[in-house]
Amino acid sequence: MIQNINATRMELLRLKKRLQLAVRGHKLLKDKRDELMRMLLEIIDEVKELRLLVEKEFRSILEKFVLAKARIGPYQVEQELLMPSKKISVMAGQKNMMSVRVPQFKREVSGDIIPFGYLNTSGDIDIALDRFDKFIEKLLILAEKEKAVQLMATEIEETRRRVNALEYKLIPNLQETIKFITVKLDENERSTTVRLMKVKDIVRSH
Repeated sequence: MIQNINATRMELLRLKKRLQLAVRGHKLLKDKRDELMRMLLEIIDEVKELRLLVEKEFRSILEKFVLAKARIGPYQVEQELLMPSKKISVMAGQKNMMSVRVPQFKREVSGDIIPFGYLNTSGDIDIALDRFDKFIEKLLILAEKEKAVQLMATEIEETRRRVNALEYKLIPNLQETIKFITVKLDENERSTTVRLMKVKDIVRSH
């Protein structure tokens, strides 16, 4: 679609500069989109593997708690876990991945995961807590990566829309307008040349 502007040389120069900028921006955005896609596919593979591992470990931990309840009773398990001695603080930061700010979790740990003595408890609960201690780190990594996937997918979609807007709307419009102005200027130049030639003929005839 031709833009509604004056067909002047100044406008032509301005549009040509704008077209150069749009073409350069289009290339950069396409490169960004392609790199984000590559990174996203890598992270998706990692997330799939990690999620399967986390789900498997979580089921294993729950099974150990169920066994502990069966051996020493639900009440005893609750009493032993009533006063936790381990504290975990999670701090959320950010890191930049191709201009996408993805979360980065850090944890501060104090105390021991096992808050009880070993006399009145089952070995299953000890194993469950030990596994749960290691499980938390994997859970935080999974949360980081899944949020990164979500944010990168959103950024890819936005970048794709911008690439399409440049490729199918702005750049063709600029090219069409530049062509129109160029034709108009050429016509004006020919008309001016014809008028000058007529003036010369008139002058010569007198």
